[in-house]
Amino acid sequence: MKDVVIIGAGAMGSLFAARMVEAGVGVTLVDVDEERMSLINRGGLLLLDDHGERRVQIRASHARDLSGPVDLVILFTKGIHSRAAVQSVSHLAGLFPIALTLQNGIGNAEILAETFGPDRVLMGTAHVPADIEAPDKVISHGFARISLGGFTTAAQSHAAAAAGLLHKAKFEPAVTVEPLLAIWEKLAFNAALNALAMVAEARNGQMNNDAGLRIAHSIVNETVAVARARGIALDAEGIRQTVNVALAKHPAHEASMLQDRRAGRPSEIESINGAVASAGTSLGVPTPITSTLTDLVRMIEAKNASSSK
Repeated sequence: MKDVVIIGAGAMGSLFAARMVEAGVGVTLVDVDEERMSLINRGGLLLLDDHGERRVQIRASHARDLSGPVDLVILFTKGIHSRAAVQSVSHLAGLFPIALTLQNGIGNAEILAETFGPDRVLMGTAHVPADIEAPDKVISHGFARISLGGFTTAAQSHAAAAAGLLHKAKFEPAVTVEPLLAIWEKLAFNAALNALAMVAEARNGQMNNDAGLRIAHSIVNETVAVARARGIALDAEGIRQTVNVALAKHPAHEASMLQDRRAGRPSEIESINGAVASAGTSLGVPTPITSTLTDLVRMIEAKNASSSK
């Protein structure tokens, strides 16, 4: 894999683009923010990680201007933008690239499969800290673990090549034959903390109390029950412990949905808590806490949208 298109120039997309360029990969970063794309084209991205600070020259482009070659397409938008983002690069499907999603939530691999074909889609999770400090600066420190596998059995044959490329870019990829397990584990974790933080307007440490833990653990339990009904055997106790550690060890962290609320942006509620609640309804699994938090987030976002008009 020599030529990569990364869709979404947020923190994760920018980090992956910069590190891949440093690894000698040809990367095109795609976004809809014209001002930011112009800034990156002129001066590159400033990358600050455990290896120091340096500026990386990256090609940025509008989706409509892409023509190939492309071996790998990586989708890094928020779930609410996935379908529109994939449609914007659908003309690349004729080049038969592999498509990869490491996004939060569920449903993104299915969207990629509609355009690129299920046997060419990889999916997984990225436990990689990344933050945008300025329009042309991305910061990442610490772990960079990735788990990925095929959307179908046939797609699994492409996983090793993608993992090799990510390893060259100084990530820590692991190939799994059960990517849905990793995806649902992270879904349970995100569902437990993101919506709660957004509704309560609370950082991690402010949720580390009896009330916060009761709600978070209940959401984990509901998500695990939905996953098990789908035949995905999650470890509820292990995920609850991960939640506990996050609240205790990272008290200043602000969940992405809380950041979205403060910035006036729509959140990923529908691909995280909303997706759990919807799957629960389809499978006959009750999700009262998850569903209530989902509706509270929807109310807040509707109120914010109305007041901004």
